[in-house]
Amino acid sequence: MSPIRVVLVDDQHLVRTGLRALLDRAPDIEVVGEAGDGRSGLAVVREQRPDIVLMDVRMPGGDGLEATRRILTDPTLDGVQVVMLTTFDDDEYLFEAIRAGAAGFLLKDTAPDALRDAVRTVAGGDALLSPAVTRRVLAAARSPVADPARLAGLTARERDVLAQVGAGRSNTEIGQALFLSPDTARTYVSRLLQKLNARDRAQLVVIAYESGLVRPGEG
Repeated sequence: MSPIRVVLVDDQHLVRTGLRALLDRAPDIEVVGEAGDGRSGLAVVREQRPDIVLMDVRMPGGDGLEATRRILTDPTLDGVQVVMLTTFDDDEYLFEAIRAGAAGFLLKDTAPDALRDAVRTVAGGDALLSPAVTRRVLAAARSPVADPARLAGLTARERDVLAQVGAGRSNTEIGQALFLSPDTARTYVSRLLQKLNARDRAQLVVIAYESGLVRPGEG
């Protein structure tokens, strides 16, 4: 199989160097480009067309949020996934990034094995949403105007599953909470993606929050 191709976008050279060193140790991951701000990062992504972009949130010369929006709305970059890098100081920005379609968030001090596993997780089509980070981001975001009508087409069980997704739980954890097998939980999540026209699991979190199904501090 071809290695997972990654672009690093962070204004700190030492951060990029450290991330590259950790990722290059994995035979199935290849760092194909770097950039120090969102504007040049967008150019590198368009040139390299990677599988994953690790994107810092705030950078001089073009922030990561705007670059993320542009990457994820560019039809020529279909299939590129963006994971936001954070130090836990950018919660509201991260919520906006998830609304824009980012696949999740990753702490800059993540352990090496967890970093590599995170890249593999997103490349495999799953969102990177740890419960602790998810709850913190939602708690920092502005309280939405609840729109329960958005969920009108869902069954009671689908609402239950969506609430679990909104709390940042994995398919295994959802199964344990709702007495379902992980495969059945995965099927429900896939059905929710279709019914709610969501790009990925990360956007299901936003829908659960904005519809009032999940509130800050819950989960």
